[in-house]
Amino acid sequence: MRRRLAILGSLAVVAWLAIYAAPTDDFHFVLLGDRTGEAQPRVYDRIWRELAATQPAFVLSIGDTIQGMNDATAEAEWREVRRTLEPYRRIPLYLAPGNHDIWSEASERLFRKYAERAPHYSFDSGDAHFTVLDNSRSDGWPPGELEWLEADLRQHAPAQVKFVVSHRPSWLLDAALGNTNGPLHVLAKRYGVCCVVAGHVHQLIHADLEGVTYLSLPSAGGHLRLSGKYEDGWFFGWTGVEMRTREVKFQVHALDGATTPLNAWGRAGLLVR
Repeated sequence: MRRRLAILGSLAVVAWLAIYAAPTDDFHFVLLGDRTGEAQPRVYDRIWRELAATQPAFVLSIGDTIQGMNDATAEAEWREVRRTLEPYRRIPLYLAPGNHDIWSEASERLFRKYAERAPHYSFDSGDAHFTVLDNSRSDGWPPGELEWLEADLRQHAPAQVKFVVSHRPSWLLDAALGNTNGPLHVLAKRYGVCCVVAGHVHQLIHADLEGVTYLSLPSAGGHLRLSGKYEDGWFFGWTGVEMRTREVKFQVHALDGATTPLNAWGRAGLLVR
């Protein structure tokens, strides 16, 4: 009897530990915009110091990690990035391919080597599913890319929260004009995607369309175009994302400056006062 009680007691302890050691579905991660496109000195390093202090579960970079465009120098650039990120190697990093990352067959091989992933892929964190698309060599959606997306979303239909990520905002015109018939938006609605994220333009742009959040990220080092005004969405920064079961909360961090919720930004990229 004593042995049986001891065994039951041990099992109870194991069960208690299993419950309280189980990974939580609440976590936070960071979305990071373009590092390059005429990269500005020291900006990327400063951004990483800021975001690392928040201890994110991972960082999802939206592309243009190297300046690229030259097969002869591309690997040296990837090695430089690896050295830059060495102090933060404990933070998992997911890369989307940008037009400065992949422009040729040789550059695609290097992306696979240094990103350690195919140009399009998906992954899970908690109850959230992330699909990373490859439009590095096309302003629109390359042939078969949306078909691959649909197959991935169908396979992961039970996921509570779904993100779709690409470097170029190939959805930008549809989101800005409120077009609910755009091919990506149709898939997003069909499979319950909450958030569609891109970069490339180096400007914060935000739109909500039928419950889907569309977000183009601010620059993480690539040069600032046009007005260069913060209130127009032109600034260096990073975006924190808090996950609380099915709730997604974005916080936009300007480098060494203001922090604002995403809903403070309007459809035209203008700060709503």
